[in-house]
Amino acid sequence: MALSYKARKRWALVILLVGMPIYVVVAVNLIDLIERPSVPVELAIYVGLGFLWALPFRFIFRGIGQADPDAKADGNDPSA
Repeated sequence: MALSYKARKRWALVILLVGMPIYVVVAVNLIDLIERPSVPVELAIYVGLGFLWALPFRFIFRGIGQADPDAKADGNDPSA
């Protein structure tokens, strides 16, 4: 079942405002469990964790910045 554009936009907002801060706290606490590595290694770990965070949500964020494809193209678009 595919999500509509509006539903994907709402879920993207929820993920960014709620899910991302939770993920950041979890990632920092995960790194804190081990002895602090050198700065380049720590940076690489954070970049890797950031990339892994985005993978499951690709289908939600894809196309969110584009115009609503479900909107009627009648030429009376107030945003144009």
